[in-house]
Amino acid sequence: MATAWTLNNCCGTIEIVFLCCAAGFLVANFFLWNTFICKPMKLLAVFVHEMSHATACWMTGGSVKAIEVYTNEGGVTKYVGGNRYIVVPAGYLGGAFWGGVFVALSGNRISSTVAASIFTFSLLISLKYSPNKVMVMLSLGFATLTLLFILLDWLVFTPLLPFLTLYYGVFIGTFSVYDIYDDLITRTVDGSDAKACHELIPCCLPRCVGVQFAIVALVFQALGVYFALVWMSASKE
Repeated sequence: MATAWTLNNCCGTIEIVFLCCAAGFLVANFFLWNTFICKPMKLLAVFVHEMSHATACWMTGGSVKAIEVYTNEGGVTKYVGGNRYIVVPAGYLGGAFWGGVFVALSGNRISSTVAASIFTFSLLISLKYSPNKVMVMLSLGFATLTLLFILLDWLVFTPLLPFLTLYYGVFIGTFSVYDIYDDLITRTVDGSDAKACHELIPCCLPRCVGVQFAIVALVFQALGVYFALVWMSASKE
């Protein structure tokens, strides 16, 4: 295991393919970002943001009343109780965290299956919380797509699912960084998580919070790549 942590066995063909795919997904996102092709994925990233708020609420003893996603790439999680000091920053940081987790777990078939299964479960469980029409279509659509990839990978052709998991991770991570930059650093938006953090902790100015969020988001993506390489290197031993 020590050899794996130091990446002494990196990088062979598998790792190079992984890195090239991650880079390719980043480039594709850059050129297609403002096109209709990326719209469903942006809404999916918004879902991850809102689900992160909901998860933080549940973990701190609160109750979630509704999870909604809108076509303007906004969303809202309505909740009661919970610890606001944890729930408020959980949206941007949670999106970045799960983006990194997806990248990390895309390292092989089993881990990507675990990631895809958890993701599918999250999409379906969100339907219980008074979703709007966009949320219903988003959840059912991506749950079906992800489940289809799981079945195809295990019954028809492999590797397939790891590439989908990697794409989810890269896109969600990219969206989190961009969203933080656009909403929290270049401007101060009333009602944003950074403004809410400032209201909770007045010494933390909204843009300063945005910079901190952006650094954490980039670290999560870097850690995701590192752990994926560790996983692949360890599998060689």
